[in-house]
Amino acid sequence: MRIGELAKTTAISVETIRYYEKIGLLPEPARDGSGYRSYRQAHLDRLLFIKRCRSLDMAQDEIRELIRLAEQPEADCSDVDALLARHLSHVRERLTELASLEETLEQLQKACSDSRTVRECGILGGLSSELDTPESGETHNHVPGTHGPGQH
Repeated sequence: MRIGELAKTTAISVETIRYYEKIGLLPEPARDGSGYRSYRQAHLDRLLFIKRCRSLDMAQDEIRELIRLAEQPEADCSDVDALLARHLSHVRERLTELASLEETLEQLQKACSDSRTVRECGILGGLSSELDTPESGETHNHVPGTHGPGQH
């Protein structure tokens, strides 16, 4: 099958499929006589596996490791279990971070419960004052919690 059909079947964009090939998550397909990529069932299966992993918010390195482990069907599955345990720990950390974010946003929203002008807006004032004094030197612009220790 061609890349457009593969994209339609998996609901993964052509650009993403090419990206997965580029970074080695998806093996490059053979080319037909016209030079078009020719995908097989193995490519479809791999893309669906990647899609399921991404739906669980797994990072590319985690997916790569799972693929490597899956290619050793007779090996002990303790490495797979350990990878999942690390990912679950990461998800739990992010849930804690999101709960803290929710609390901060609720506090900001309470600062503007009365109808006022934008100049008097407690939300904008709170955001401005927090921008002046970032907590603990963090410089990320969104919820921290990318995969890996110490990364934002």
